[in-house]
Amino acid sequence: MKRPRSAAERRARVAEILRGLDRMYPAATCALHHESPWQLLVATILSAQCTDKRVNEVTPGLFAKYPTPVDFAAVRPEVLANDIRSTGFFNNKARSIVGAARRVVSEFGGEVPRTMEEMLTIPGAARKTANVVLGTAYGIASGIVVDTHVQRIARRLDLTKQTDPVKIEQDLQKIIPKEKWILFSHQIILHGRALCVARSPKCAPCELNPVCYAKDKTA
Repeated sequence: MKRPRSAAERRARVAEILRGLDRMYPAATCALHHESPWQLLVATILSAQCTDKRVNEVTPGLFAKYPTPVDFAAVRPEVLANDIRSTGFFNNKARSIVGAARRVVSEFGGEVPRTMEEMLTIPGAARKTANVVLGTAYGIASGIVVDTHVQRIARRLDLTKQTDPVKIEQDLQKIIPKEKWILFSHQIILHGRALCVARSPKCAPCELNPVCYAKDKTA
């Protein structure tokens, strides 16, 4: 496919990408199992450098042992680290989760806040984590989640040329309608796992094939 030159052609291409994602993943949502915004915050912190599958194996027992943010705030980080050891980087994650619990309890009455500004004051909650929680738990489109799948596929689809997640998010926010921000990130993440895998993309069954001009497309 030839690269679109005019602004109108670029907008039309983005619209076709969004339609293709809607056809492939109409009900895409967060893969991390949770029953509350707090549980999603914990799960998202645990998911750093770890698979969602492993996180989902750990969190049921974790939330049974520590049912509320108050319980997490009371535990010593070194004790929590043993509970989450299988997720990797467990010492750092334990400190972040205990710090997050103490912040949520002391500053927000035990409820995860609903604004980006407040979320960013919580230990372990950078923009990606904040976007996950605000978008999935509260339906608040504060931004676009940029994980490794979104970084790679946004560049592959020529939606950005940036490599920094913050700059990628800024580029995507300019071209993706705000009402699609939450769903778009879930769709791209699912797409990266299902078809547009890094080592061997499955291009033939992909709805985006007609509007993708990646150099390593497969037959």
